Amino acid sequence: MAEISDVTDATFESDVLKSDTPVLVDFWAEWCAPCRAIAPIVKEIADDNGEKLKVVKMNIDESPQTPGTYGIRSIPTILVFKDGQVAGQLVGARPKGDFQEMVDSLV
Repeated sequence: MAEISDVTDATFESDVLKSDTPVLVDFWAEWCAPCRAIAPIVKEIADDNGEKLKVVKMNIDESPQTPGTYGIRSIPTILVFKDGQVAGQLVGARPKGDFQEMVDSLV
């Protein structure tokens, strides 16, 4: 089982931008029903791709600076970072296949 950790504005650079492996970041909030709907899918993606992909979550209410930097205007938004750059993006609740397709194209 892969571990999904939380990142904050303070840890984003070290945990995501400086990561040696691609990182999938799930931007979410407690009050967001679609965010809760995709949570099991994000967990499955983490479990299925654990060795080649790091999966983290960022609560936009607790860490508003980073989502602003990346122009996150609606949630859930999933960004995949590779070598410190945004390499993929999904917005809204999507089927698992969309997530896996994006991950497969990047790792």
